[in-house]
Amino acid sequence: MYKMKRLLTICLCFMMVVLLAACGNQTNETETNSPEEIEFWYSLGGKSGKIIEGMVEDFNKSQDEIVVKATYQGDYYANHAKVLSALASGTQPDVTMIEIASIGTFAENGALEDLGPYADGKSGLDLNEFIPGLMGNSYWKDTLYAIPFNRSTPLLYVNKDMLSNANLDPAGPKTWDELREYARKLTKNGEVYGFSTPIDIWFYEALVFENGGKILTDDGTKPAFNSQKGIEPVVFWKDMIEEGVMRMPPGEKYNAWDVAVQDFINQKVAMIFTSTGSLNNLISQARFEVGTAFLPAKKEYGVPTGGTNLVILSKSSADEKKAAWEFIKYMTDKDQTINWSKGTGYMPVKVSAVNSEEMKKLYEEKPQFKVAIDQLEYAKPRPMVPGYKELQEIIMTEIQRAVIDDNVSVQEALDNAAKKAEKLLK
Repeated sequence: MYKMKRLLTICLCFMMVVLLAACGNQTNETETNSPEEIEFWYSLGGKSGKIIEGMVEDFNKSQDEIVVKATYQGDYYANHAKVLSALASGTQPDVTMIEIASIGTFAENGALEDLGPYADGKSGLDLNEFIPGLMGNSYWKDTLYAIPFNRSTPLLYVNKDMLSNANLDPAGPKTWDELREYARKLTKNGEVYGFSTPIDIWFYEALVFENGGKILTDDGTKPAFNSQKGIEPVVFWKDMIEEGVMRMPPGEKYNAWDVAVQDFINQKVAMIFTSTGSLNNLISQARFEVGTAFLPAKKEYGVPTGGTNLVILSKSSADEKKAAWEFIKYMTDKDQTINWSKGTGYMPVKVSAVNSEEMKKLYEEKPQFKVAIDQLEYAKPRPMVPGYKELQEIIMTEIQRAVIDDNVSVQEALDNAAKKAEKLLK
């Protein structure tokens, strides 16, 4: 009897071991078959944000191996700060949008994954497919860290109806002097301003480039903006504001951009500088014919490129990085970049997309979309050395101080910014 009980106990134990082993195998199998889940932080709201959410949803439906959880983190400034904070606490996303001038800062600190091996690997990517003018901010110290996504240049937007009614060329002014003359003729007793633009670093960079100047020395170690070529753009703005033909929109950073755009839509200003990324929104809201043109030249045409690139965070696991790479490839492929450009106004990032029949048809129907592409011939990459993120805010503050305070000369303001730059760029 005792032997039978012992034999029964042994059999039950054996069955439990087999059962547990089976359960263990089932768990491992479930884990193996589970899709890789990754976090994507993006920094565009409104209609553009909705389009991004749709692209992420389409990616998730297109396959069953990766699930992307997308979260809006605020504008470029807010997302930058949140990514820095998340890196410190170890809660960073796996892939995110980074404003192009900040790529160097993140890369220098080891926060970004080297994308070279991914581009060259089995699941690689032909980098020659990207528009060359957009790749300048993808590398830091000859290493690939970022892939172009929502890329832009600043444009001159004009109310063609108002220009025609004033007997001005509806194609818009071609030079700084013409911009001033157009603004004078379009201004009406303080009710309508001829021209408006946020006093923003991006537009300042453009005017410095057009004036034959530079923001930093070629090696990025010293300021170059407090030269005569950097002073003249601020004097140009200041003179037009004092003459009453240019409106400096109130508000901080992108709030000022929003005011300028809304003033344009409401026909309170006739011409503005803003991103090509606002194009579709402006055309859909304006009750007049919207025209786009190159930023008016001084010595030459010139603009910085802008927008963000997609990056992978180096702290993510190998599987998460692999999944993030597949997501980046999807978001920047020909079809996606065409849909993105048509829906927003941001430039397609692939040469094949620009040359596609779909985009050619759009350019024929809405030639405003082609201007940013054509302007790339004169585009230059934004400075992206570590410290430039902080420096650009110092430059903006000093330029605004010189514009609104008659007791501060432009030279004095830019020299003050240059002194701070010397410390930041060491």
